[in-house]
Amino acid sequence: MTKALSSLQDLRRRIYRKAKSEKTHRFWGLFVHIAKIETLLEAYRQAKRNGGAPGIDGQTFADIEAEGLAPFLATLREDLQTGRYQPQANRRVEIPKDNGKVRILQIPCIRDRVVQGALKLILEAVFEADFCPNSYGFRPKRSPHRALAAVRRSVMRRMSTVIDVDLTRYFDNIRHSVLLEQIAKRVQDPQVMHLVKQVIKASGNLGVPQGGPFSPLAANIYLNEVDWYFEAIRCKTAEGPFEAVNYHRFADDIVITVSGHSSKRGWAERALRRLQEKLEPLGVELNREKTTRVDTLQRDAFGFLGFDLRRVPKRSGNGHFILITPKKKARKAIKAKIRDIIRHGGALAAKVLVARINAVLTGWVNYFRVGNSSRAFSEVRDYVEMKIRTLLTRRKRRQKRSVGWRRWSNAYLYDVLGLFWDWKVRPLPGAEDFA
Repeated sequence: MTKALSSLQDLRRRIYRKAKSEKTHRFWGLFVHIAKIETLLEAYRQAKRNGGAPGIDGQTFADIEAEGLAPFLATLREDLQTGRYQPQANRRVEIPKDNGKVRILQIPCIRDRVVQGALKLILEAVFEADFCPNSYGFRPKRSPHRALAAVRRSVMRRMSTVIDVDLTRYFDNIRHSVLLEQIAKRVQDPQVMHLVKQVIKASGNLGVPQGGPFSPLAANIYLNEVDWYFEAIRCKTAEGPFEAVNYHRFADDIVITVSGHSSKRGWAERALRRLQEKLEPLGVELNREKTTRVDTLQRDAFGFLGFDLRRVPKRSGNGHFILITPKKKARKAIKAKIRDIIRHGGALAAKVLVARINAVLTGWVNYFRVGNSSRAFSEVRDYVEMKIRTLLTRRKRRQKRSVGWRRWSNAYLYDVLGLFWDWKVRPLPGAEDFA
C-alpha cells in the first residue's frame, strides 16, 4: 500500500478494489499518500474549482499563487510529515433561513481545505467500497437527480406511503467518538486517525463543520450502518420484483417509501420507529414537527431535494405519473438572488449586471430543468425580465411610471444585453439509466 504509484487515480482504484474484495481489511500506511505533493495538488485544484470565500486568515487562491503554489504545497507537506500541522479555527458564516433562524457554515482557510481534500481523496477510496446503494449524497458518479429518479421509481412501484424525514441539526450533532470508531474499523494508521481528529475537533467537541471538504464524507460514514439496516429491510420485505419498503438518503435528506397495500397497514409507523431506534445511539434526533407522512394516492405532495413530488393522472386518463416541480421556496430563493444582484449593482453597466444574473440563473436552471418545471421557469423568466426592464426604466427617468414593456423589447434584452435564454426542460432519466 506504501508503494509509490504513477497516478493518484490508479492509487485510489487499487485501494477501492482492496476494500471491496476484503470487507474486514484495515488499511495502514495511508498517511504517506495523503502527504504526497500529487495528492495535495489535486486537493488544491478541487478546492480552487469549488471556489468559496477565504477563511479566518483572509488568504485567497490569488495570494497563494502570487507567492508560489509549489512552495505553499511543499511547506504544507513538510508540516504534515513532521507533525507540525495544526488546523486554524474556521470562519463562521450565518445563512438566514425562512423560519427566522440561521444555518451556521464554518469556512476553513485554504490551507486546511487542501489538507481536508487530500484526506478525503484517500479515505473516500476506502469507504466508497462500503457505502450502501441507497445513499446518494456527495459520492462519485451520483447526483441529486439520480436520488430523485430512485424516489420516483419507488412511488410508481406501489409504495404510495411516503415518510419525508427531517433530522435536527444533523451535522452539528455528529459525535466524534462514534465517528472515529467507525473510521477505525477500516483504518489502522495512527497518523491518519490523528489527522481526522484534528480536522473534526477544529469546530469544537461535537459535530463536523458544514463548509469543509471532509464533512460530507464524514456524514456518509456516520449513517452508513443505518443505510445498510434499511437495505436489509428492503430485501427482506420484497415480494418478487416488488419492494414493500424502500429508503433513500442524500446527505441528511431521507425519504422512506412504504407499500400502501392494506396488508402493510402500520408498516410506515414501524419503519419510522426503526429509524429512530437506529439514530438514537448516534445522537441524531428526528425533527417530529417537520417529519411528515403523505399518501400519494390522495395526490398529496412531498418534498425532496428542492422539488415537490406528486402522483397525478395522465392527461389521456390511462395511468398516473409523478409530477416533479421546483418548490415554492426554491422559486422565492432565486428571485431573492436576482433582486440582490440588481439592488447592489450600483452604477454597473446593464450588460455587466445581466452577466451576473446569467451566472446565477445557469446553475439554478440546470438543476431544476428536469421533471415538470415549465410553469416555474415561465414564472422566474417573467420576473427576471420585469426586474431588468424596471431597472432600465429607472435609469432612464427620474420617476418610474411603467415597467417599459414596449421600450425594452425582448430583442433588446436577449440579443443586445445577452440575457440568459436556455429554459428548455428535459425529462428526468429513469433510475435504471443511472446504473
